[in-house]
Amino acid sequence: MSGSDKSFNSLKNRERKVRQDIIITAAERVFSSKPFDQVSIRDIAKEAGISHALIYRYFPDQQTLFVEAFLRGAEKIVNFLQNLISGHEEGNIEKVTEKFLKHMIKNDHYFRMMTHFMLDGTLSAEMVERLNAMERKLLDQFDRLFDTKNTGGDDVRILSHAYFSAMNGILISYRNYPGRARKDVTQHMMKLGKIIASRFSR
Repeated sequence: MSGSDKSFNSLKNRERKVRQDIIITAAERVFSSKPFDQVSIRDIAKEAGISHALIYRYFPDQQTLFVEAFLRGAEKIVNFLQNLISGHEEGNIEKVTEKFLKHMIKNDHYFRMMTHFMLDGTLSAEMVERLNAMERKLLDQFDRLFDTKNTGGDDVRILSHAYFSAMNGILISYRNYPGRARKDVTQHMMKLGKIIASRFSR
């Protein structure tokens, strides 16, 4: 292959990546304004300003696109935690808990996507492995948090699993609590987070 052919292929690959990014960004915007299980490819195509048929040139099916959008969002969560735990909150489980819950409440669509895939039993083996790899990256951040504490001989990864499960439990149980003002619900979630953090700090 000549140098010009390589350059042309490189340009085509970059253009394809740009178009994929535009579609994923559109998907994220739709997910932030509409229940995840009600989002369609047509919704995303409309947001991106393209035909829905064109999306399938860049993503083989709806599931692949949804997973890609979630992985991008999950990467943002990992980066948020990495910066948080590497900063002045290192080792402060209570502060990390408070800021993590606030971040997930503010970015509710990422949480909704995460719980959807946790409960979805139809994913391909490849997609499951990609999601598991991302979950491991997330748990790695919590491992760093617990590595700075006296774990009393407990396995750090088990603590990270338990902590992550507890945070998810708060978000699932109370994020859409009926009959209560959003402010009151958020305060209650923060209170629960503080109680849980105190247990993990011991």
